[in-house]
Amino acid sequence: MPKKTVTVTTSITDRSYEVSLKARDFTMIIDQPKPSGNDAGPTPLEYFLFGLGGCTCTVGKTIAEQKKINLRSIEVHIDGEINTDFLLGKTTEGRAGFHEINVYTTIDADLTDEEKIEFLHEIDKRCPLSDNIQGISKVNFILK
Repeated sequence: MPKKTVTVTTSITDRSYEVSLKARDFTMIIDQPKPSGNDAGPTPLEYFLFGLGGCTCTVGKTIAEQKKINLRSIEVHIDGEINTDFLLGKTTEGRAGFHEINVYTTIDADLTDEEKIEFLHEIDKRCPLSDNIQGISKVNFILK
């Protein structure tokens, strides 16, 4: 089975909440909205949802090409609800992650609504990020 390792590097170096991200030859910023941060970039939670949306679009395009579906566009709008009191340490009740994530998807293709629903189910099944959200991936925190 072919495997691919995906690697990113993040760092925070001062009192602000700006986090520098490096992925391949790309540099991006994560930040928090004011007044906590400088609002210089999306939050980690927004990047997380960006990733799911991007994966939904690219896996959909891959499936369409493989099945010769005339896919003109996929648009994804995602929202998720999270308990911020847990992540801020104000409570120990509940959990840190999203309680529910809604992926609203508009598909412009020569498919019936039933076929679009089947297409979405296949995207969900083949999307690595959806799999990681719904399944269990072991996360190892290792001191370097």
